[in-house]
Amino acid sequence: MPKETGEPKFSTKTSPKAEPALLELFTDGIKDIYWAENHLVKTLPKMQKAASSKTLVAAIENHLKETKTHVARLEQVFELLDEKVQAQKCDAMEGLAKEGEGIIESTEPGTATRDVGIILASQKVEHYEIATYGGLTQLAKTLGLYDVAELLYQTLTEEKAADQKLTDVAESDINYQAAEEA
Repeated sequence: MPKETGEPKFSTKTSPKAEPALLELFTDGIKDIYWAENHLVKTLPKMQKAASSKTLVAAIENHLKETKTHVARLEQVFELLDEKVQAQKCDAMEGLAKEGEGIIESTEPGTATRDVGIILASQKVEHYEIATYGGLTQLAKTLGLYDVAELLYQTLTEEKAADQKLTDVAESDINYQAAEEA
C-alpha cells in the first residue's frame, strides 16, 4: 500500500484525527474480524476434509495457513492500538460457516457438486473478509493509524488472492465435472 509523502506515521490511538466513537467502532471491527478469523481456523479443516478435488483441498490448506497468519497479524494490530487481544462474536461469519456446513450435509460425498458448493460457500466468506478488511483499512487511514492500515492491507491483498484462487479452481474443471454428474 503506497503511502503519500509527508503523511505522519501513527502507531497508537493517540492520533489527532481519532474521534472516540469512530475509534471505538474501528476497534469493535478488529475484535469482530479477529473472532471470524479464529472461527475459520476451526472451520476450514472441515471444509478441506469434505472436499474431493486435490486442487481444492490444496487451496483450502493454503488458506488455512494464511488464516493463521491473519490471526497473528490482528494480534499485532491489537498491540499497535495498545488494546487487549479480544474477540467479539461475528454473527456474519458464524452464519456463513453454518451455510457451508449445510452445503456439505446436503450434497453427496466425493462429488464435484459438493466441491462446487464448498467453493461457493468459501467465496462468500472471502467476500465478507474482503469487505471487512477493505473498510477497516480505510478507517485506519482516516484515524491516522498508518502502521495498522498497512497490516490490514496485507491481509486484504491475501484475501483477494484467495478468492481468485477459488475462482480459478472452479473454472479449471470442477464446475464442468459437476455439470456432467448424473
